[in-house]
This record gives sequence, structure tokens and C-alpha cells, in this order.
Amino acid sequence: MRISDFFQLTDTQAQQFAALEVLYPEWNSKINLISRKDIDNLVEHHLLHSLAIAQLLHFESGTSILDVGTGGGFPGIPLAILFPECHFTLIDGVGKKVMVAADIAQKTGLTNVECLHERVEEEKRQFDFVVSRAVMPLPDLVKLVRKNIHHKHKNAMPNGLIVLKGGNLDAEIHPFRRSADVTELSTLSPAFAGEWFAEKRIIYLPL
Repeated sequence: MRISDFFQLTDTQAQQFAALEVLYPEWNSKINLISRKDIDNLVEHHLLHSLAIAQLLHFESGTSILDVGTGGGFPGIPLAILFPECHFTLIDGVGKKVMVAADIAQKTGLTNVECLHERVEEEKRQFDFVVSRAVMPLPDLVKLVRKNIHHKHKNAMPNGLIVLKGGNLDAEIHPFRRSADVTELSTLSPAFAGEWFAEKRIIYLPL
């Protein structure tokens, strides 16, 4: 499975994604970013999964995105490759993970990525969108990031929060049932037809 099977890439982008397939296993042998059993599924479970956000919304040039709890750089780094004219700020409370994300962004030649060792409570700036992969329950995340969304829109969807999650989300979504848009990944693209994506969803919540 290749990213280029599902996304139209420039030569530079194809080379950057190929670099990730080398850099992540190298780092993972030193720091446990991804479970040892899962590193062989890097493309499907981490790169493609991150890019589900791009199937929901094509970010306009100049869009600013905050990736909360990025870990080793997901979903921020794959999205930054796909949207080179957007700016991505990746934050995490674990310093060694931020170090890895920064190193991978640098070695991949990404100039639109900023990696910071901080908790979301400490980040005071405002962005067009906040993205995250299952970092905490949705109600808790909304409380923390509402301050980080500014209200001048430039994209096809109003600014807000976009979260990748799996499993039963009924309880988490209930407080936002009138405003949240929940989409099964398998309905977005053939890229997510595999069994692993069967219970994976993307939640969009305008804030």
C-alpha cells in the first residue's frame, strides 16, 4: 500500500512520504513511538489514517493548524507534507516525542512545521483548526482548545476541531450531538476500505 495510490503527489511529496517510511522505523528502534508490532503497519495505521483529515477538508493556502498531542508527529507531519502552503504547530507534553517529530520534520525538508514541548493548556495562540488523534475524551479536549480557535474563516468549513477516533463514541459525542459531524472513514475513500478502519471515525466540531 502506498500513499500515492490514493493521493495525487508531487515528486517532492512522494519523496517525503518515502522518507517517513525510513525515518520512523529508525527512530522507533530507539524510542517507542509506535508499538513494535504496529511499526510494520506504518503506512496504513499512521500515515493514511492521519491523511483522512485531508479527505474531509482540503485546507486552503495560509491555513494554520494546531496538532494537539502529536506524539511522533501524527497527524501533523503527513498533513504538512500534503499541504505545504499551510502552517502546522505540533505540540506534545512528552519532550522526547517532540524531539523525534522535530527531527523527522527537519530531515524530511518540511519548512511549514513547528514542534513544541508543551501542554495544550500552555498554548495561547489561535489557529484555524485544531487536529488530534485520540489524545483524550472529546469533552475534555473541547474545553482545552476552544480558546485556540479564531473566528475569521478562510476554508470551506468553519474553523473548529477535527479529531480521529475509534470505537464507541456515543457518550463522548452526546454533549455535541447537535453540532458535531461524525463520519465513518470507510465512507470517505477507498483508502480506508481495510478491516483496520472499520470502526474508525472522524469528528468535526465547529467552535
